[in-house]
Amino acid sequence: METGILFIADVVGEPGMNLLEKAMPKLRMQLKPDIVIVNGENTRAGKGLSEGLARKYFQLGVDVITSGNHIWDFAAFHNTLKNPAYSNIIRPMNYPEGVPGRGHFVATASNGVKICVINLQGRTFMAPIDCPFKNIREFIIKMKNQAELFFIDFHAEATAEKIAMGKYLDGYASAVIGTHTHVQTADEEISSAGTAYITDAGMTGPFDGVIGMKTETALNRFRFQTPYRYEIAEHDARLNGIFITCDSDTGKALSIKRINLKESEI
Repeated sequence: METGILFIADVVGEPGMNLLEKAMPKLRMQLKPDIVIVNGENTRAGKGLSEGLARKYFQLGVDVITSGNHIWDFAAFHNTLKNPAYSNIIRPMNYPEGVPGRGHFVATASNGVKICVINLQGRTFMAPIDCPFKNIREFIIKMKNQAELFFIDFHAEATAEKIAMGKYLDGYASAVIGTHTHVQTADEEISSAGTAYITDAGMTGPFDGVIGMKTETALNRFRFQTPYRYEIAEHDARLNGIFITCDSDTGKALSIKRINLKESEI
């Protein structure tokens, strides 16, 4: 059976959420996805997520929310991650034991196929958390009796680390999709073993700044190397994402397509 997976790249602030809300009907009509996954770690004012915004995602038809290092930035959301009612909001699996939340969720697609969505976080140029490579192959093998497809959101800074994870999980995962850097790469491919891969899916939000931040704020941070309040850019909203089709009988990807839409195209 063929299963379509729509992944919406890192949604940044109110501009990103508004654009996603506008785009969802068209994306559903054109792509007919069986499951929708969104990286929502930047939705609340550019850093973090709130329970109210998570509910809005689910009202829009999102099935699973993945995240990354900024999921911890809004302290009140830690309790949401502990709530079993929100088990389809996941944080990187390789944070130390005792951290709120969980790193995977087995979703049932609209066609009945079970998809294990896994969140991992890189360590190069990021927090020195547990190794994302350790035991992930074994975990996927263990979960084979619970899911037909395996989708990995690898939230990492370094291109090399993302490529390495793609190679490491080649033939194990149905898809390894990079997030975090907010710049969509043009290296999407399906390996000979049937794993769909892209180094970064990009960003959904305002493109008139620097990866979602107002240009002046970003420039000041780089020029002066001193703290500046995070301010979200406001204009040139675009939606980035990935659409993947998979064969649920084999667990292999069949196609991968980048999505890069301007607001005027939605």
